[in-house]
Amino acid sequence: MKWLRFCQSGEVGWGVAQPDGVVKICSGSPFEAGHHVTAERLPLEGLDLLPPSKPGKIVGVGRNYAEHAKELGNPPPQEPLLFLKPPSAVLAPLGAIQLPPLSQQVEHEGELAAVIGRRCRGFRAGEDPRPYLFGFTCLNDVTARDLQRSDGQWTRAKGFDTFCPFGPYIEDFSRGWPGPEPAPPEWDAARPWHGLRLETRVNDQLRQQGNTADWLFPLDRLLAAISAVMTLEPGDLIATGTPAGVGKLAAGDRVTVTIAGIGQLENRVEAGH
Repeated sequence: MKWLRFCQSGEVGWGVAQPDGVVKICSGSPFEAGHHVTAERLPLEGLDLLPPSKPGKIVGVGRNYAEHAKELGNPPPQEPLLFLKPPSAVLAPLGAIQLPPLSQQVEHEGELAAVIGRRCRGFRAGEDPRPYLFGFTCLNDVTARDLQRSDGQWTRAKGFDTFCPFGPYIEDFSRGWPGPEPAPPEWDAARPWHGLRLETRVNDQLRQQGNTADWLFPLDRLLAAISAVMTLEPGDLIATGTPAGVGKLAAGDRVTVTIAGIGQLENRVEAGH
């Protein structure tokens, strides 16, 4: 099911997008006990979509694709390379990425993000991640590349306001492959995050093309590495890394991240102040 979060007449709600272009309304947050999908419907068109969760933290994974590490002149990491993006960086679908005056090289990084559904601490590699996951969404790990190089650590480069667009949906794969296109040959319902095609386009020009089957570290390794350090809470995000092809953004650009089975995240780019 494709979960979404929206605002209508000043009220925030949750719902499930349907193939016929309507949204079934959910009574309460799907991250809390007691919620259920009601018979009430709204047209999807015209809804003001919000980020589909409210993460307390966003954990990024650096260089999880060998070709991306190579294009930046870095060796593949021996262990998952982790960093944090602040919740203040979150941006809604169709919102404007603001280019900060402090950077002259802001780049896109299209990624699959895992959304936590159950508190996770001390997860062990080799366990099944599915009991701890709510679903998956599209994310753009916007990065000030020049600041990333100059600072050494990545807080400024990854942390500007608007540098974490994600959504518009969280797909939970609870009904199998959602279609309408056929499932990729590598896809497996037991590992629904595996074998997903990812593309990033800027002004309809293809910039990035990858597949989550090419991760250096599978999801169980990522959960183990992260939860050994910090407790993951419902709604938190794990940005699982970006494939090769990152590139500079300019004011006026339109950037889209598309992941098979999940959806398409679109944002415009504006000069910041």
